[in-house]
Amino acid sequence: MVRPLAEALRATPLFFEPVPPSSRAKPARQATEVDAALALIEALPRIDALDVPELVDENHEGRPLYRTADPREYARRLGERSGREVVVNKVVAHLESPDALERWAHETVRLGLRHAVLVGGTSRYIPYPGPAVTEADRICRPIFERAGGLVGNITIPQRDGEPHRMLSKTRAGAAFFTTQIVFDADSTFQMVRQYDLLCRQASLVPVAVLLSFAPLVDEQDAEFVRWLGADIPEAVERSILEGDDGGAIGRSVDRALSVWSTVERRAREAGVEVPLGVNVEQISARHLGDARAFLEAFSERFSA
Repeated sequence: MVRPLAEALRATPLFFEPVPPSSRAKPARQATEVDAALALIEALPRIDALDVPELVDENHEGRPLYRTADPREYARRLGERSGREVVVNKVVAHLESPDALERWAHETVRLGLRHAVLVGGTSRYIPYPGPAVTEADRICRPIFERAGGLVGNITIPQRDGEPHRMLSKTRAGAAFFTTQIVFDADSTFQMVRQYDLLCRQASLVPVAVLLSFAPLVDEQDAEFVRWLGADIPEAVERSILEGDDGGAIGRSVDRALSVWSTVERRAREAGVEVPLGVNVEQISARHLGDARAFLEAFSERFSA
């Protein structure tokens, strides 16, 4: 039985972040990718929600170049056919105004999508036309709440001052956070612990933080996740990719399990009250099977 998202967020949630088909893919190819994702989802009942990203590049002026079609259509199809909770991501910085964001939120609800992750731009030096994430949370929260849904945000453990940003976003309406892809336990734990402390000081209940993990099976993957903003220590990259035995995916899964276990244990021992969970990112079409290995491993770990 699928748990409502609000309930799942309080009890070690497991999200899957499938990659939408390319906007250049032919309809038959898009249908094939949808069917493949659905087969994986149906085989893994432990998945609590599908966290569908919006894949977008930026030029030097911050103007967007979308690499997929509107992710809401893909999210709607997955949700309707799988029966799972669906979360759709939106980079709010690229919208032309707060009014445009409000229209997007209403359109999204009319499509039957009740949950969203609102994302900022990639550079703090670019004057984006869209609203800041905290403003976007305030605009979208009542719209999605009226539909029985929730709004979440992204968090970056290595970024200076991140716990304070999380506190502001929680006050503005964020009901959960998914992290940037993580490979290091210490920075992630420190962020979670400081966020917990700030919430205590503000008499605010902390919201769930889902640690994001992704397959790393070759140097192309390492380059891509760094482009996405992830921080991969060189020693970690070598430990996963060294060797020609084809075992990189197994070592990648082991690293993710180790990071998760370390953060979860240290948080528990420190009395941190932030609910923790996991978000598994597919990152590209060729990694669906690799993402399944991650999801199976975490499903088994959470059921132990």
